[in-house]
Amino acid sequence: MSMSTYARRFGIVAVSGSVYVGAVYLGIQLYGGERKGQQQALLGEDGNKTTSYVLDPRRTATFQKIAYSYDDEIAKDEFVMGINLMRRALLYFHATGNVLEVGAGTGRNLGYYPSGSVKKITLTDSSDKMLEKAKEKLSGMSTAEKARHEVMVADASQLPYPDNSFDTIVDTFGLCSFDDPTAVLKELQRVCKPDGKILLLEHGRTKAYTGLSSYLDKHAERHAKNWGCVWNRDIDKIVESSGLTLEKLHNFHFGTTYYIVAKPTT
Repeated sequence: MSMSTYARRFGIVAVSGSVYVGAVYLGIQLYGGERKGQQQALLGEDGNKTTSYVLDPRRTATFQKIAYSYDDEIAKDEFVMGINLMRRALLYFHATGNVLEVGAGTGRNLGYYPSGSVKKITLTDSSDKMLEKAKEKLSGMSTAEKARHEVMVADASQLPYPDNSFDTIVDTFGLCSFDDPTAVLKELQRVCKPDGKILLLEHGRTKAYTGLSSYLDKHAERHAKNWGCVWNRDIDKIVESSGLTLEKLHNFHFGTTYYIVAKPTT
């Protein structure tokens, strides 16, 4: 077995071990109760029930409101669930060349891109407030690291780049938030080189545990209102309808987390 193959297998095993602990934690979080303050989540400013946050694309304005507290809110959950290890493994083993990241948010993938194989990283997001936090993180990095990053506000469904522009495209936990995730994946294929890769780390409904999916369905409105995230989307269906060609698919956290390596369909 080559060192490269060993490293890849070890990476998945290490992630899996952490994710087992994370899955137990996820179960406690989901079935143990709601986050503080969410009991009024479906009430508008006047105290009356609102329209569907799941269906209303304006829910993404939530990211403007939570940008400055976002990292603090989710840091513990991501650590315990092994999400940081999954980010690192996905990017370390698969990201190369000129990289575009959509839905980059506060830059939670910063520091995980390999310095040797990745030459340039363009971080994009529709929320300028979230990207301000990413820029703050970049300001604390080395001059060389800052030089290979670019940050810009952009709509992932209408990217301002020519066809076949990037070697690797990354989206981590973005399909839950985009208004039309299928359209976004088609747009990513447009700007990805034919021999490039599209790397996805996502969460959504599970096929293996219907009770868990039912829970996600039941609380989808509340979660969408508080986080701008539709956490019960069918990731398998979205990926299939986009036409992406899958190379790797691993599921974690009772099937709710998707680790995907894909390529554009030519």
